[in-house]
Amino acid sequence: MTNKKPAKTGNSASPQTNRAQKSRPQNNRAQNSRTSNNRAQNSRTQKSNAATSGSSLMPLLLVVIFLAGLIGAAQQHMLPYGIAGMYLTLSLLTFIAYAIDKSAAKRGKWRTKESTLHLLAFMGGWPGALFAQNVLRHKSVKASFRNVFWLTVVANLAVLGYGIKTGAVDMFI
Repeated sequence: MTNKKPAKTGNSASPQTNRAQKSRPQNNRAQNSRTSNNRAQNSRTQKSNAATSGSSLMPLLLVVIFLAGLIGAAQQHMLPYGIAGMYLTLSLLTFIAYAIDKSAAKRGKWRTKESTLHLLAFMGGWPGALFAQNVLRHKSVKASFRNVFWLTVVANLAVLGYGIKTGAVDMFI
């Protein structure tokens, strides 16, 4: 009389083979995890390279030229000093708002609403916002945010141009 166990239907593999098959999904998961980590690292590297490349100097140059133009126009009495001061003050406040939001994002704390950042940009803080986006690398990737941001820049410049043309900026003297 032999003591044989009845054969299982469907899988006649040894227990060692079963253990190897069970460990494969874990190895695949670990490999997939490594692959996704590599993708995330490559993505960060690409963002970092984009932020330090020559293309990011153009917005900073735009900020410097705009603010220098405002100050020059004020010195030539083509524009009230109050307008240049307003842009400089709002730019500083907007830069600080971006820095606070970036810090909150890193710590997982309560964030500044995007609408608040856009309102500051529209009111005249867009040079500071553009500077913060490039220097702090904050809110510089999200396409929907960037599109609305550039609309606020155009709207602000349109209001400034209208004010200069109609003489409405003279009330800031």
